[in-house]
Amino acid sequence: MAEIAAGSRDPSTKRVFSEASSREYASRWRIVAICAVLLLINALSQIDRILPFILSEKIKADLSLTDTQMGLLTGLAFAVCYALLSLPLARAADRGSPRLVLVSCILLWSVMTTLGGFAASFAFLALTRFGVAFGEAGAVPAGHALIARKIGPERRGLAIGLFAMGIPLGTMVGFAAGGAIADIFGWRVVLMGAGVIGILVGLLTALVAGPTPRLPLTTTRSELFLRTSLDLLSSPAFRWLFLGTVFLGFAGAPFYAFSIPFLIRTYGFTATEVGVSFGMLQGLMGIIGTLGGGRWFDHAVRSGSGRVLGPPAVLFLLASLTTTAALFAPAGWMSIALFVPGMLSFSFMLPWGFGAAHLVAGPGRQAQASSLVMIGSGLAGPALGPLFVGVISDAASAAGISNGLGLGLLIVPLASVLSGITLLIASRRIGIFLRQHPTET
Repeated sequence: MAEIAAGSRDPSTKRVFSEASSREYASRWRIVAICAVLLLINALSQIDRILPFILSEKIKADLSLTDTQMGLLTGLAFAVCYALLSLPLARAADRGSPRLVLVSCILLWSVMTTLGGFAASFAFLALTRFGVAFGEAGAVPAGHALIARKIGPERRGLAIGLFAMGIPLGTMVGFAAGGAIADIFGWRVVLMGAGVIGILVGLLTALVAGPTPRLPLTTTRSELFLRTSLDLLSSPAFRWLFLGTVFLGFAGAPFYAFSIPFLIRTYGFTATEVGVSFGMLQGLMGIIGTLGGGRWFDHAVRSGSGRVLGPPAVLFLLASLTTTAALFAPAGWMSIALFVPGMLSFSFMLPWGFGAAHLVAGPGRQAQASSLVMIGSGLAGPALGPLFVGVISDAASAAGISNGLGLGLLIVPLASVLSGITLLIASRRIGIFLRQHPTET
């Protein structure tokens, strides 16, 4: 296996993919084009995913929904389908064509987003969210598989970071543009427009991605994806990382589902005002977090220390304090400012989490490792977290308690603490794993 850093004395620094010296990767211009379109795909995916958050007050009023129903809509209806389908779609990307999986997923979620604009009931809107989740479940695994096929190991941390940067950019555009357009034209126009743009991006992806030759596999074709998943989870290093992502889901999903409604109700912001301010800050923190996190992760791997999750763990511990303060801040601008470390922590974690998972998984299993990380962060937390917040908020309102939504959102700092502690343990376990397997992938 080619060394990550020439002259390194630590054998763990040799853990780059063994195919690096035996196969050719895409040319520089193709790498730039692939990274650009992957960034666009992830941004669009995030826009379609978070639009119900910024539109929630208008949807709630138009369809006469409760906070509990909105929690189900933004949580359970999306998370279950999204998480459970990511594994088979990841397996399809690993074994077949990542481009085909990716393009098919984009077209599916875009059509379902468009149909969401025609919803006249909670049930129909929930069904469209299931469809969006189905499509988006394959985007990240297929994107990571494409990166593994096309981009050399020495640049993958940065490539994953660029791909992940689409999440904060999509959040920024979704919150800012979604809120402003909804105030003028209504929430239905926002969903329909986002869906049409997605169809165009899907066609562009088919042109840019190019052929994706098969990657040498470490497992036989007959091996079921469930067996590979269990093999990954049997590793203490991967298992602790997976647990950390579970807690991350309980922190991130309620944060994005209810921060906007919290700011609107508590401080009297309009959807446009909070969408622009919150969205712009999230976009800025996301760019800093994903790009900086990707470069920092590459440096951590080259250093040979094996501690590849320490920095994001510490940031989560810090964010738990500031987020708690944000929920009880005396002024709206102060609350938004105190939310910033939390915004940074979620985006900063992306290249570290996926990159660490790929190190433990090895070639031919990167998409599946990404899928497991997505299941960890995208199933229990997003399915139950917003629901818990909605139930607490409705109960507090019925009891005449002020700031009920803020009380429900306390789940965010609590989960952030648990995530930080678990990631510190995972970092140590991964370091041990890398020293014990210096030449495996």
